[in-house]
Amino acid sequence: MQGKLSEIDIRSILQLIELGQRTGELFVEAYPAQLPVGVGVPLFQDTRPSQSVPERSWFVFFLNGRIVYASDNNTSLARLSDYLRRYRVDVPLSQLTISSIASVNAPEYGYLWALLENHTLTPIQGRSIIQSMVHETLFDLLSLHQGSFIFELSPALSPQLTTLEIAPLLAKIMKQIQEWKQFYPQIQTPDQCLVIADAERLQASLSKNTFHSFSRYADGKTSIRQIARYLNRDILTVARAIYSYVQKGVIQLIDCPYPELEGAGGARAVRSKDFGRWHETRTPRIVCIDDGVTLRQTVEQILNQNGYEATAIANPLDALSQVFQLKPDLILCDIAMPELDGYELCGMLRKSTAFRQIPIVMLTGKDGFIDRVKARMVGATDYLTKPFGESELLMLVEKYVGVGGSESRQSGEALTHSAKDGLEENDRTDATSSSSPSFS
Repeated sequence: MQGKLSEIDIRSILQLIELGQRTGELFVEAYPAQLPVGVGVPLFQDTRPSQSVPERSWFVFFLNGRIVYASDNNTSLARLSDYLRRYRVDVPLSQLTISSIASVNAPEYGYLWALLENHTLTPIQGRSIIQSMVHETLFDLLSLHQGSFIFELSPALSPQLTTLEIAPLLAKIMKQIQEWKQFYPQIQTPDQCLVIADAERLQASLSKNTFHSFSRYADGKTSIRQIARYLNRDILTVARAIYSYVQKGVIQLIDCPYPELEGAGGARAVRSKDFGRWHETRTPRIVCIDDGVTLRQTVEQILNQNGYEATAIANPLDALSQVFQLKPDLILCDIAMPELDGYELCGMLRKSTAFRQIPIVMLTGKDGFIDRVKARMVGATDYLTKPFGESELLMLVEKYVGVGGSESRQSGEALTHSAKDGLEENDRTDATSSSSPSFS
């Protein structure tokens, strides 16, 4: 089952899955240019010229027509950390040993199970966290009116801690969405952050302890959604509590800061925001797997001249053995290749513990929704559509492993136009000559 949300809404899709008692995954992708301004879907307003609007997508996992787990495409584990704060759990998630269920589309779920297995969380706490995660994901999905979706039958996400009946969830969340509209336009989205505009007036209307507690959250960095997670409340309760103060101008709401790659004073240690993986101070190592000679050579040249350590590999079978020796920080992988296509290669790498958290970006000459979904379902982190230019390539690489060395970066800016033209021309040829993999 697949289609566009202009033809069938999320509520109807969920009802069909429940009625048919289906087991599988629902993938929904919003159209970036048409994200609603308010009513549950976060704003992505980034005015920096070098950055593009982030894509928003969601996964919902089902077992016999009931929901097992749901999440968006942000796999940074920040949401799980927020919920753990509710139970005063302070555990470095990166140090946990996780099972293979965390390797593809549900890393958060895998880490949650690791916390249950080592008795850091109780089953009751785990069920409460999953229910909250599903609830907030459905709130965003049911507020969405433009986008595409695919539901694919597949083995159930396992093990299951709980399963949730769809009909009661739909009734509750649809009511909340309607109530949320009363806060608009003063409060547009749960992902807006709070700032105190008039501390004296606010302090005069609150007790000393309440004002002190509230001040911790009104820092311009903590969203309404995060406050709800910390306090174990729904977003409507938080919105009601601040609404009158927003109306009076005592509290202002702003767009939360765009998540940056973290580093210490511009040092070369940066954190991949998708996987929470710290890269050491060595030069970021990137592997490009593509059977196109010109593309391989040009990508390798661009990255090496911009401060990265790039290695290009033509044969996907050879790549399987070489990546274990190279231990890259990022893998760029073509989809249409002989002997072993990119989907198969990505799926094989994700089965290895060493590559469960390494960003894998698919290079494809196809801009179709199905190709992107297939990439997601085999565990790809992102995709880059050919033909692409130097700036697009560098922007994507910086997103996952940070910027290259400064001296090499300066020399990279002097890359000849002929090399860039060769990259784009070669990709146009690949895009027209490569056959599209079938989707089943």
